Amino acid sequence: MVAIKLKDGGQREYPEGISLLQVAEDISNKLAKNTVVARFNGQLRDLHTEVTEDGTLELLDFDNPEARVVYRHSSSHVMAQAVQRLWPGTQLAIGPAIDKGFYYDFESPHTFTPDDFKAIEEEMLKIIKADYPIIKKELSREDALSFFRDRKEQYKVELIEDLPVDAVISTYQQGEFIDLCAGPHLPSTGRLKAVKLMSLAGAYWRGSEANQMLQRIYATSFPKKSLLDDYLHKLEEAKRRDHRRLGRELGLFVVLDEGPGFPFFMPKGMILRNELEKFWREEHARAGYHEIRTPIILNREMWEQSGHWDHYKENMYFTVIDETDYAIKPMNCPGGMLAYKQTIHSYRDLPLRMGEMGLVHRHEMSGVLHGLMRVRAFTQDDAHIFMLPDQIIDEIKGVIELVDRFYTLFGFPYHVEVSTKPEKAMGSDEMWDIATEALKQALDEKGMKYRINEGDGAFYGPKIDFHLQDSLDRTWQCGTIQLDFQMPEKFDLTYVGEDGEKHRPAMIHRVIYGSIERFIGILTEHFAGAFPSWLAPVQVRVLPITDRSHEYARQVVEELKAEGIRAEADLRSEKTGYKIREGQMQKIPYLLIVGDKEVEAGTVSVRHRREGDLGPAALKDFKILLRSEIEEKLNR
Repeated sequence: MVAIKLKDGGQREYPEGISLLQVAEDISNKLAKNTVVARFNGQLRDLHTEVTEDGTLELLDFDNPEARVVYRHSSSHVMAQAVQRLWPGTQLAIGPAIDKGFYYDFESPHTFTPDDFKAIEEEMLKIIKADYPIIKKELSREDALSFFRDRKEQYKVELIEDLPVDAVISTYQQGEFIDLCAGPHLPSTGRLKAVKLMSLAGAYWRGSEANQMLQRIYATSFPKKSLLDDYLHKLEEAKRRDHRRLGRELGLFVVLDEGPGFPFFMPKGMILRNELEKFWREEHARAGYHEIRTPIILNREMWEQSGHWDHYKENMYFTVIDETDYAIKPMNCPGGMLAYKQTIHSYRDLPLRMGEMGLVHRHEMSGVLHGLMRVRAFTQDDAHIFMLPDQIIDEIKGVIELVDRFYTLFGFPYHVEVSTKPEKAMGSDEMWDIATEALKQALDEKGMKYRINEGDGAFYGPKIDFHLQDSLDRTWQCGTIQLDFQMPEKFDLTYVGEDGEKHRPAMIHRVIYGSIERFIGILTEHFAGAFPSWLAPVQVRVLPITDRSHEYARQVVEELKAEGIRAEADLRSEKTGYKIREGQMQKIPYLLIVGDKEVEAGTVSVRHRREGDLGPAALKDFKILLRSEIEEKLNR
């Protein structure tokens, strides 16, 4: 007998050799039906896996990110099987799961087009309906090479040849289809439900232009058609919300061929940007930060001292001044170190929180540039906190609270990841371990759940990353908290302790918006350009019905401006319905219609962009309503 401990703390005993699927069925048929893959003793396992030892079992459904990867990787096998059925002689390369879907790379005598998608989907549905068991088989390296050579699968042979000589290699079979794969996979093809082919692309084998160009088919899959329909709807909605289009239509920002990756902010975009910066400054002043500004160009010696010259050079821009090498800053950190060094600090001065809206430049390849989301020049809302060792945990928690204040205000749910030491890093393993544990402890004390993101820390320290979720369920990494013991050492930062001796401070790097340009892009798509009143470039537009109402419209605008409200009047000789539609297209929160009746009564007819006609209101009452909405920063 084997003892299996379940996630809820319960324990059951079963005969040795029972499969994980049978265990799931014994617990609940519904649970077994929804389970994609199992985690047994900490490792993902196929549900066909037989249990031969005691262990801890967790059954994962599609809601689990790791299970979604398994579900979609199994889907890629089904798509490859369908393609080989329809076009015999097609060779398989690789077919991984990716975010929101999967793809497979093929070498085929047939040139795929979107017209083929329907036939491939129909063949996939036949394979799904057949409900073939997905069976794992382990082979020696020699047997695997022989098997795939006989099948003339040259790409699989090359993958096997790169594996260690003593490697145990696995294949997965469903019906007549067999693929090289480490797994795990679904128990059968019938577990798949809704599939959709999305697009085509070319892809060099192993990403090298020296290799064969393959044909890549992108697709996605879900366990329910309703989930697929929701995903496709959100894709269409994302196109409608594209910040590049909205930025131009609403007069916010543009990226021009004359400056690829260097965005231009137009007058209305500057209003939006300035409001975000104003809020940032108010909140940081309240949280005890001091604002600084550092130069965008500093000499080579400083960048060598910081480590950027050795670790980040490929991402930097350079210039020569007075026969000396200089670099345009890709990060604000070294400038913050130099600012700290301008004063002798006592332990009584710490923690010292120094914030900066710092413009940075990073070299990005032209192919990855994307509106405001990926640019070459952007402003980071950086801050550097210098502190005593025993202040580290409290300072990290303080930043977490500030991040939460910002993201909650904009209506963003978020999740947290802790990113650990990368392959290319400064400092000892011991120092990295201390820093990583401090980040975890702060999160634990705040009661926050987090995931470990192995190897994705900055080169000078581990970090907490905040991934916010927008209205289309997309995630964006924006805020970060990086604990750094390296920079204070490299720049010889000190403070005078209680003992009168010099000591080394600890330091936190952190951002909340991340990049203000990128954050504006995210906000634009999140709100579909309909920004909350406090952010909207134009908060009120007054629409006179006739020429007789023009003077009153101007008077209303002036009274609103006197209250600090951004208002304008549309005095064109157009029909009122046309003006209303245009105001709605411009996403203006409030339209005030004024005619003879309103002039006589001293009122305005209020129309909200989402709620529609709100009826007449005294101007003073409307001002109170809108001022309250702006001051409370409501998302409506």
